[in-house]
Amino acid sequence: MISAGDFRNGLTVLIEGNIYQILEFQHVKPGKGAAFVRTKLKNIISGGVVEKTFRPTEKFDTAHIDRKDMQYLYSDGELYHFMDVETFDQIAVDGDTVGDSLKFVKENEMVKVCSHEGNVFSVEPPISVELEVTETEPGVKGDTATGATKPAIVETGASVLVPLFVNQGDKIKIDTRTGEYSSRA
Repeated sequence: MISAGDFRNGLTVLIEGNIYQILEFQHVKPGKGAAFVRTKLKNIISGGVVEKTFRPTEKFDTAHIDRKDMQYLYSDGELYHFMDVETFDQIAVDGDTVGDSLKFVKENEMVKVCSHEGNVFSVEPPISVELEVTETEPGVKGDTATGATKPAIVETGASVLVPLFVNQGDKIKIDTRTGEYSSRA
């Protein structure tokens, strides 16, 4: 149990049957009346963000989130299959849970599978991935002086904006948090 007065950023708590991660919190002591804690909470199952206020003495259960490194094996259309590399146990996760998180991840790459009490609620890709450009228009020399970009398709089928000097067959690094080109590999 943790009281609202002890909230910290990144903490996960169980509130009204939902699991929330604390994004921001602020202790407020008005000149008149009792102190309170203003928070911005993210529902880790649905992804929605809400703002709530609590009395500092209110108590909540902490929610333990398991983040396990697993290998992404393959997708059979509806389900995405993952394997624990230590025990070789395999799990299948539906497409709604995975969402767009695997659009830059190739088969056999390592990802983090997040679960609460055995229920998988999200898949976190590695922060940076190295992919080959399979399709892009050739850049013309002297097109521009500064930072122009063009669309490119990478080997996973995802589209990303790349600088004009990147050509088909080049390996590039992509930041999966933003989905943006970061550098040549």
